[in-house]
Amino acid sequence: MGLADLRDLAYPWDTLGDVRATAAAHPDGLVDLSVGTPVDPTPQVVRAALAAASDAPGYPLTFGTPALREAVTDWFARRRGVPGLDPDGVMPTIGSKELVGLLPSLLRLGPGDVVVHPETAYPTYDVGARLAGATPLPADDVAAWAGRSDVRLVWVNSPSNPTGAVADVAHLRSVVDAARQIGAVVVSDECYAELGWDGAAVDAAGASAVPSILDPRVTGGSTDGLLVTYSLSKQSNVAGYRAAFVAGDPRLVADLVATRKHLGMIVPAPVQAAMVAALGDESHVAEQRERYRRRRDALLGALRSAGLVVEHSEAGLYLWTRTAENTAGPGASRDLARRFARWGILVGPGEFYGTAGSAHVRVALTATDDAISRAVARITAP
Repeated sequence: MGLADLRDLAYPWDTLGDVRATAAAHPDGLVDLSVGTPVDPTPQVVRAALAAASDAPGYPLTFGTPALREAVTDWFARRRGVPGLDPDGVMPTIGSKELVGLLPSLLRLGPGDVVVHPETAYPTYDVGARLAGATPLPADDVAAWAGRSDVRLVWVNSPSNPTGAVADVAHLRSVVDAARQIGAVVVSDECYAELGWDGAAVDAAGASAVPSILDPRVTGGSTDGLLVTYSLSKQSNVAGYRAAFVAGDPRLVADLVATRKHLGMIVPAPVQAAMVAALGDESHVAEQRERYRRRRDALLGALRSAGLVVEHSEAGLYLWTRTAENTAGPGASRDLARRFARWGILVGPGEFYGTAGSAHVRVALTATDDAISRAVARITAP
């Protein structure tokens, strides 16, 4: 699939017109729980850093400022259990979606190459592989691709979008070991790692304990062939800043930097300064996590009271929801989305994330407290 073919591939959210219309016709208006767009204010510490760096007449650094690369390595050590990360293995990106979509091309993959991604997954993993001319392979079981010489890139997504499932150290280690045996690159999309809720996703102090692919327990002490992509959009309410980074193997990062210099893919200097501030301040992250926790608790109780089942969802910004009957198959997730639409609530059909999601809908926590309260009242109304 090339660029011309992608023009014919409908963007999933553009196909929800009838469902959206039903939800919008509710007498009290639409409550949109379909996408993960932050709605809360950008923290003042981040806005102040952006403003202070706004006098930026020169070109920014593709590689990122030394201050930013150090801030990322410090953050990994403090928050993710990854000490001693090499700053030369860090590069800012223009949001994380562009990296997900373009990485197979930037790694010069093409026809005959295979890109593995989760069976229930953000569709950009699939699109990025096809754009490069490579073949996407949805697979959760390592045995489905281990030993294959045509596998060049393996995507991990933990916490998962859309399911909220968290991969443990043992699973991550099995992915890394299998990929290293065939020389494949492993990239872990960990954008929701600071938003853990229960079980293995939260430590004794209530903070996120989601393991990273760069955790020494996973890597054996080497970042060779490994990358993490991370976005500040969710934890810091800066989706509009397009503030993200990739980190890991310095050799891979150096190759990406060299290519991106030619393409002019650079994060603006004021945004890089704002990222330093965001990564260095944990108080606003804790405050935002608690906002989402309150909204999650309210929605989770409402969904269960309506006889719906929430699966996985140990972390992240979504509740992965199905009926008690677990009805699957073509159109099933859209039918469940229509049920929500009759409540005036717009949610994301699980079919957007692959056939494995056909029984579910994704219910986002990214709405105001008032909107969440209205959704809860509608779901629980007799």
